Amino acid sequence: MDARKLKKIALLPNVVTAFGLSCGLFVIFKMNMTGIGEATPQVLTAVTGILLLAAFADLLDGAIARAMKAESDFGGIFDSLADAISFGVAPSVIILKSLSVLPGTKLSFLVTTAAIIFSICGVLRLVRFNVNALEAKSNVDLAKANKKHFTGLPIPAAAASAVSLNLFLFSEDFLSTVRLSQTTEAWILSLALVLLGYCMISRWKFPSIKTLEIRVASFRIVFFTVLAAVLIFYGILHYFALVFMVISWSYVFIAWTLAIIRKLAGRKSKTLEDFEPEPDELEDESYDEER
Repeated sequence: MDARKLKKIALLPNVVTAFGLSCGLFVIFKMNMTGIGEATPQVLTAVTGILLLAAFADLLDGAIARAMKAESDFGGIFDSLADAISFGVAPSVIILKSLSVLPGTKLSFLVTTAAIIFSICGVLRLVRFNVNALEAKSNVDLAKANKKHFTGLPIPAAAASAVSLNLFLFSEDFLSTVRLSQTTEAWILSLALVLLGYCMISRWKFPSIKTLEIRVASFRIVFFTVLAAVLIFYGILHYFALVFMVISWSYVFIAWTLAIIRKLAGRKSKTLEDFEPEPDELEDESYDEER
């Protein structure tokens, strides 16, 4: 009986992962059935919401596996493959289908290349994450460091940044005030995809929200949490595209800012030491000597 119960418990995180994967596949299939340039703001909002649901499932499956002590190699590999599709391929498909770019043109080649770069970098980011996770099992210090921060932009955050920017550029609020040319939209989204792809495979440190600690009085925590929640919910209800983009890109810019401050401080700031970009493997020895 105990063995059967354990099998049922171990199945639950994988079911949640499968649900997240289904969300990513649905977004891809839905966008593929949409003609080029026919993606309305309503459709983009819907697929963006479904990807957010996939991101929530990605966060939930790991938490369930850890809580039930049901972590397994199968679950880790399954989760990575699901993330590669939901957050590596789906955002590229959304952007390609959102732009009214004729196939065979130079602009089409530009956007397609950027989308490929984003997807490949996302897969490489997941491969490196899995390799580090295996090394962390036998290295206590590395395991602690992995809990504090991520090396490279996590792929769900990269997907959120790409999709949110695309949604904002095609939202009714933005289009009612600013009209960009087709070429400008293509360049903005292409540069964003390449930049996010680089962030994923870079050695820049991105903070882990799970270990975020702020030393303030408990009453202030409650007050600011409630205030932030009210503002965010109001923004989501009335300005979803704008609020989603601001939140997504704020995470990226905060990590950059912390790393730049650490670099300008001449590596003297112990507080921001965790946010210093890791050196390349070939430079590890000389880097250790300098420190």
